[in-house]
Amino acid sequence: MADASDIHGVVFKNGSAILLARVVGAQGTPVTQSDIASAKYTAYLLDENDPDEAAPVAGHTGVAVDVASLIYNSLQKDNLWDVDDTGYNLEHTVDVSTYQVFTTAGRIYRIVFELTPTAGQTILVRFRLHAI
Repeated sequence: MADASDIHGVVFKNGSAILLARVVGAQGTPVTQSDIASAKYTAYLLDENDPDEAAPVAGHTGVAVDVASLIYNSLQKDNLWDVDDTGYNLEHTVDVSTYQVFTTAGRIYRIVFELTPTAGQTILVRFRLHAI
């Protein structure tokens, strides 16, 4: 079993972020679009003094994401991905055109994707982003 961990990154204050991840299912193989029935994300501003406290960011709470635009059916290996030679199958650009997310420099934000599979348990994908 792989350990759970946040995907760390850095973003500019009032900027956007392109989020990439390799997501595998319970069998350890990369998920495809047909494996995921629905997806949504929520952005949180983390409390600097209490790791259990996180405030949802207005306009970025329970946002439905089209599975076909979020999940690739094959692993992608391009210039965006520099983690390894295997690739990624989840890509999402945080839309800040209506509601900003990363409004305070020096703070940590968490973006949590909840992927509801066609069978099995919910898959969580978490990003921990430091705003500069």
